[in-house]
Amino acid sequence: MKDINSICHFFENMNEYVYVTDIETYEMVYMNRKTLEAYGLKSLDEIKGRKCYEILQKSSIPCGMCNNDKICEGFFEEWRHYNSVIDKYLILKDTLVEDPQEHRKYRLEIGIDISEERIQDKALQKYNSMEALANEGLRIALMASTPDEAIYTILEYLGKSLNGERTYIFEKNEKGGDDNTYEWVAEGVKPEKDNLQNLPPEICANWYHRFQKGKHIVFHDLEEIRETDPLQYENLKRQDIRALAVVPLYDDGKVIAFYGVDNPPPLSLEYTSNMLQITGHFLVSCIRRRNLMRELEDMSYKDALTGFGNRFAMNRYISQIDHKKSVGVVYCDITGLKHVNDTMGHKAGDQLILRACDCMSKAFGDYGVFRIGGDELLALCSQIEQDALEERIRLLRKLMEENTVNMAVGMIWQDEATTELDILLQESEKRMYADKAEYYRKNGIERRRH
Repeated sequence: MKDINSICHFFENMNEYVYVTDIETYEMVYMNRKTLEAYGLKSLDEIKGRKCYEILQKSSIPCGMCNNDKICEGFFEEWRHYNSVIDKYLILKDTLVEDPQEHRKYRLEIGIDISEERIQDKALQKYNSMEALANEGLRIALMASTPDEAIYTILEYLGKSLNGERTYIFEKNEKGGDDNTYEWVAEGVKPEKDNLQNLPPEICANWYHRFQKGKHIVFHDLEEIRETDPLQYENLKRQDIRALAVVPLYDDGKVIAFYGVDNPPPLSLEYTSNMLQITGHFLVSCIRRRNLMRELEDMSYKDALTGFGNRFAMNRYISQIDHKKSVGVVYCDITGLKHVNDTMGHKAGDQLILRACDCMSKAFGDYGVFRIGGDELLALCSQIEQDALEERIRLLRKLMEENTVNMAVGMIWQDEATTELDILLQESEKRMYADKAEYYRKNGIERRRH
């Protein structure tokens, strides 16, 4: 055994798994230090007389994948194998070694541990699958008919590919608070969008401070921010958020929004953050297109001076009214507008119109309010009770008095909107003219308009 012993001595301190067996009897002849440790053995004495398959595979019969019949001296037979006993993925290199003194042949096997590479491969495969799903979301989003539809598609596919419970976008509102404008939730997860409107600015203040420095938000455990950001901590804890990744959305260097994923797997949080940053550019494009469409819609459906709906907006509102429910129509005419324009100028006239609209907004702003002529304003109130409508008329008159505005008012109410709206509009207009005539009569003013 002099020759085989000298060979074995060479492998003793190698960082690979090495063992030698008798090719005829399957008896284990040698294990280097690393292999002994892997199998929980302390010395070669513990392997004497034992079969290789008993030790290496914990089997009572020779291994089915044994390649003793294929190996030859001077060449290495290479193959891969997962050894469940030591829980390792191995590249195995087998060769035949002959001992001329003993006239015996031995199988020498060197095992190279590739477990870490396999784990990385699996992670890579996982990430490739995640990216493929996200890319599919981008492909579908590009075919969406509206920016809103595209945004919701992206959030859904991101949420699914990143294994999150919730994906969302927050945007600043006109009051300086933060609104949850878009949301996707996984099955069984409670939506939070309705509870996250007009968040006080101080809740996300620390986040915006980081965003302005080009940083994003990632934490594996909510408790990490308990002391440093108590307001946000309470906000997130209420939503049962344990971990998250949030990134800002920039347009021309300015933070216009932020979006994120709640409770993704902690081990993939950094990858999640990277995916969010990559996809964020597409979302910014969607938000730009959405804002442009809103501006165009405002131009098409809103009165430029007052911000009230125009006749196109009125017709759209009418088309959405439930005809089985009640409806109230309030037709108003700003008294004296022409006189103000003629004597004080159109700027003063515009101010009068704006004061009149302010009164209408405070009285009927939660319904449909429209400017349908130079001095004519209209409120359409779907699903309103008659008493409530009359109370709002009283409020309107009080507001007019407080704001030095006079409007003739014509009101009509029906418990079901079965009558053609055009007929109701005509009837409310007649009542408005009757109210105006009564105003002229009481104040001794000659009527100039019929």
